This record gives sequence, structure tokens and C-alpha cells, in this order.
Amino acid sequence: MFGAVPYKTKQFFFVLIKLSIVVGAFYFIYHKLTTNKELDFDIFVQFLSKNNPFSLKNGFFLIVLSVFNWFFEILKWQHLVSFFKKITFFNSMEQCLGSLTASLFTPNRVGEYGAKAMYFSRNETKKVLALNLLGNALQMTTTVIFGIIGLCLFILKYPVDIEHYKLFKLTVLIIIIALFPIVGLYKTNFSIRGISFSTAKTFYASVPWLVYLKGFLFSVIRYVLFSFQFYLLLKIFGSSLGYFDSMIIISTMYLLASIIPTIALFDVVLKGSVAVYLFSFTQMSSLSVLSVVMLMWLLNVVLPSLLGVMYVLRFKLPKSEA
Repeated sequence: MFGAVPYKTKQFFFVLIKLSIVVGAFYFIYHKLTTNKELDFDIFVQFLSKNNPFSLKNGFFLIVLSVFNWFFEILKWQHLVSFFKKITFFNSMEQCLGSLTASLFTPNRVGEYGAKAMYFSRNETKKVLALNLLGNALQMTTTVIFGIIGLCLFILKYPVDIEHYKLFKLTVLIIIIALFPIVGLYKTNFSIRGISFSTAKTFYASVPWLVYLKGFLFSVIRYVLFSFQFYLLLKIFGSSLGYFDSMIIISTMYLLASIIPTIALFDVVLKGSVAVYLFSFTQMSSLSVLSVVMLMWLLNVVLPSLLGVMYVLRFKLPKSEA
């Protein structure tokens, strides 16, 4: 990209890009907190002050859950990358948190792919992109498995007005639409950034089954951690639901929210809308539900992305790319 550009000019633009990412991340976080139509930030703060839901023990436990949530995400990425290159846990942490900050305001966090690839040499880019896609796919698979179980139980437990025949037709239509591109990719030489479907298939086939298994295990552990964190926040805000009943709604919420494309920064708005609708069947106040969603976003997206700012600012291109 900057091959013919003088070194000093290249460094200037590189610093400018890093500063732009940091300023953009801070601005979008501030904008989200102050202009959230679902939950006004002042009302949110007043609600917390009035109800005083946090003890020192609860606050500490919530932070610990967030730390372990990202701990296992970092371990998962380290494990996936070890398929072709050994990196330390701290290397993996830098790549995960730095790419989170860089992808904060990109649709469905697609910026994460390019950000992680920048930590590796150019000849390793395709492998990094493929492994990052694998990691996200494993997490999505976990969400879908738990979510389908939760959705089925939710429909059986609560009086949702659904015409089952129309639901069946919609499901069949979605499956057909999903199969068309898969079949098309299989029968053509279509490629993305030089990576054809057949090349990707060969690469994923070469990945040992143990890599898939451990990656999936880390994804399940993460899911259990952040869903339990959501449940704990519900209890703090006065929910009378037990763990099993709460998980039916929580897993359904994550499923519905994950299948709708959105910008990571506005993920809190989408989850808030879905959560308010689902928890309305339990008569829980919308303000409490929105507060839980906001806190989940602050704990698991904002805090780690702020830590990622440090890694963005200190980032240097690999020697072969400099």
C-alpha cells in the first residue's frame, strides 16, 4: 500500500491512522452513551444512583466475569493461530484488544479481520483471515445451538402469537436462500481477495480436529460466562426469574440479535430492543432490562476497547512490512 512512499511520510500517515482510530473509538463511545434513544444516559445514571444495585462484592464479581470472558477469547485466538505460528498469550491479548478497538465502528466488526492481519507478515494474511473467520464461526455456532434450544422453549413457555405454518415457510425459505450461495461458491471459482472457495475448503480441511474442538470449547465457556453475567445483572436489578427461566430468554435474545447485521457500537441498541420485547413476557420493567444491556455493553465492549487503545497506539508493523 505504501511501497513507493518515503519512510518518514509513511510513518506520518501510520501515526495519523492510529490516532484516527483512537479518536474515532472515543467519539463513538461518547456518542452512543449520550444519544442512545433506547436509554438516556442521564436517566441510566440516575436509575443506578437511586437503586444503588451494586455492592463491592457484586461489582468485583462482574468485572471478574468480564476479565474471564476476554481471557478465554484471547486463549482461543492464541490456540487458533498456533496452527501455523506460535504466539504468546500477551501477543494474542494485544491482537484481540487492539483489533476490537479498531473494529468498534465497523459493520459486524469486519474491521477486526484487517486489524488482526496487520500483526502478521503479508504471506500469512490469508491464514489469519481464515482463522479469524473460524473463531467467529465457532462462537456463532455456540450462539445458534443455545439460541435454538432457548427459542423453542420460549415459544412453548410464553404466549407468543406465531402462525406456525408461516413460520415453517419462512424457515424453509431462509434455508433455501442460505444454500444458494453455498452451492454457487462450490461450483464456481469465486474468490475474495484471492481466496477461492476451494482454497478455503482445502485450508479448513487441513486444520486438525483438535483445533476445532478446543476452539469450540473456548466458545462455549465464553457463552456460559457472559450469559451468566447477564443473569447476575438481572438478579441485581430485582428479577425473580430462576437461572433456567432466565437462560431461555437470554439465549433467545442473543440468537435474535446475532442474526441481524449491525455495527458493534450500536449492538447495545439492537440487544436492548430485543431484550425489552422478550422480557416483557415476564413483566420486568423495560428500564431495568435496558440498564442490564447497557452495563453488559460497558463491561464487555467499552472497557476492553479502552484497554485496546494502548495497543493501537503502540502498534508497529511487522519488520517485513515496515
